[in-house]
Amino acid sequence: MKRFLSIVGACALGLALSHAASAQDNWYPSKFGKDDQAGRSNLMTPDRTKAAMQYIKEGKVLSLARTYSAKMPLFGHRVFAVRGTGGLAGGPLGDNQVTWMDDTLTAEIGQVGTQFDGLGHIGIGNKFYNGIAASDVFGTTGMKKLGMEHIKPFFTKGILIDMVLYKGAPMDGGQEIRVEDIEGALKKQGMSADSIGEGDVVMFHTGWVRHWIKDNATYNGAVPGVGIQAGRWLAEKGVAVVGSDTWPVEVVPNPNPKQVFPVHQIFITQNGMFIHENAATERLAEAKVYEFAYIFNPLAVEGGTGSPGNALAAY
Repeated sequence: MKRFLSIVGACALGLALSHAASAQDNWYPSKFGKDDQAGRSNLMTPDRTKAAMQYIKEGKVLSLARTYSAKMPLFGHRVFAVRGTGGLAGGPLGDNQVTWMDDTLTAEIGQVGTQFDGLGHIGIGNKFYNGIAASDVFGTTGMKKLGMEHIKPFFTKGILIDMVLYKGAPMDGGQEIRVEDIEGALKKQGMSADSIGEGDVVMFHTGWVRHWIKDNATYNGAVPGVGIQAGRWLAEKGVAVVGSDTWPVEVVPNPNPKQVFPVHQIFITQNGMFIHENAATERLAEAKVYEFAYIFNPLAVEGGTGSPGNALAAY
């Protein structure tokens, strides 16, 4: 774990160093316009909503979020703490003797537990999504640009890639998911690469949930995930969101030891995509649900870098 925390401690330097390996030509201005701050949430249209509804056949709904608690693994030095009042917060009032309870939550609200990374979370050097300069993003009361308030609600097709089914066992830390793995897993599920289209959400099930709370040190260490090759392939497919049952979605450590979170850069910074981390994909895998309607309205925190990832999968 210390090895990974040391990597994180050098993150600012690492992001700059990884520019050469993860860069793609002409990644800004965005195809959605030079002033865009919504990224691929712009792909959410009425037609896409209606198309996604065809995957709701049984009328069942699953939550893709895990329970938020102080027991869950937290990245680096992040905090999640709930504090009650230790008694009634108010009352009794009136003839009906009304009383109530309150609480206080201290956390990196969009960066703990099941989380949804926004467009201001990751940059390349001093540039963020759409080529916006870091100096135009930084703010002491939240980001000045690229905050979560700009992201549009999602109602679109979701696809589960069940890597456990494909490999016959849960994946191990550091295993890279490549394009041929995605294609093989889809074939095993009776699908093809053509099943993935523009505006879709792709969720990976790796079996990493087996360490959640039970072994947080292992959970927060080396993880299986998407590599650079597959990351670029998903971006070219037009995918809007990529999620997984791991904390970074991408493979850690990267096969290239000089690279630090390059897939985050490919998705968020260069393509305006979103990342859904620590998702409860085992619920979809257990139900053998491979196509579904992904429904999610990110918490519109002004200047926020992310949102709690309490999305729904309807099937």
